[in-house]
Amino acid sequence: MHVKSTFRAHFPSLALILFGSALLSAAAGCHRPPSADVVATVNGKEILRADLDRYYQANFGDSPQKPSPVEADIRRLQVLHQMIEDEILQQRAAKMNLAATDEDVNARITEIKAPYTQEEFDNQLKQRNLTLDDFKRLIRHQLTTTKLINKEIESKIDITDAQIRDYYMAHKTEFDFVEPQYHIAQIVVTTAPPHQAANLQSNKASGEVEAKKKIDEAHNRLQSGDDFGSVAANYSEDPNTASSGGDMGFVPESQLRSDTEVYDAIDKLRPDQITDVLPIYDTSGPNHKIAGYAIYKLISREPAGQRELNDPRVQQSIHQLLHDSQKQLLQNAYYEVLQDDAKVRNYLAEQIWKQGGQ
Repeated sequence: MHVKSTFRAHFPSLALILFGSALLSAAAGCHRPPSADVVATVNGKEILRADLDRYYQANFGDSPQKPSPVEADIRRLQVLHQMIEDEILQQRAAKMNLAATDEDVNARITEIKAPYTQEEFDNQLKQRNLTLDDFKRLIRHQLTTTKLINKEIESKIDITDAQIRDYYMAHKTEFDFVEPQYHIAQIVVTTAPPHQAANLQSNKASGEVEAKKKIDEAHNRLQSGDDFGSVAANYSEDPNTASSGGDMGFVPESQLRSDTEVYDAIDKLRPDQITDVLPIYDTSGPNHKIAGYAIYKLISREPAGQRELNDPRVQQSIHQLLHDSQKQLLQNAYYEVLQDDAKVRNYLAEQIWKQGGQ
């Protein structure tokens, strides 16, 4: 079918505030950095090795397997790339007076701390090798970038009735259900090695034990009344659905029946109910090892037949699809514009290049 109390689900890794996918290249030339403590500069502002090491630890420090030197350098370049992107965005937001205020940051911290005792919160910071000031800086960056996106991207998106109608007419057959359909949302956590995740917190389980712990935490939050879409956006590792709150769209009954365990669990639900935690199996090998875990929500169960344009659900789904596509396009273009205007020096990349990757 698949087609702690964890602090990491709240931990705003730098990747969550980045929306561009373009690669930054190091500035031409191999000049010496201002000092050994500086790994990059963005418009003259220094990014320090100590900060890179701290964010590297936050992203990869709890990996059960120690990476090779080459793998560690690859990961450091990834983290530094994210830090450079973030700095470009933060500088743009500052020019537009969009920086998050202390009140914004404190309110968000209070929200994040709510499920924990003070001791639990402090322990989670310690495990992530972060001080409270470090955490507040990350929160400030997250909120500032959200303000920037809302101002520069969201404000420019206007989906019209004509666009919705045109899309429907061009894709009308997609709304003709030849068999019953199940509108489903999912939260997926995998056992794959750590890599940049798709969720808002860039939070990735690093093995079966951590994956089970993470999915159980998500399930507990759902049972406590948290919104499924919000939990999916923060916990799910599926790149195709996490950003849309886990929404898988309409799944044909025949496709759903291909996984008997999942079908039986979902078919028992009423709309807005969720399944228990279900295992995901790797069927590529003979042993069918557990590859992850999932929670499913039944949004609606639809009979076969044509859905008309005047159906509010049809209009809503088309509106969301057009909105997400336009947002992604504008974000990519916007970051390219900011990158063109920025003066970036990636000294770490230059050093690795000079050493030939040794």
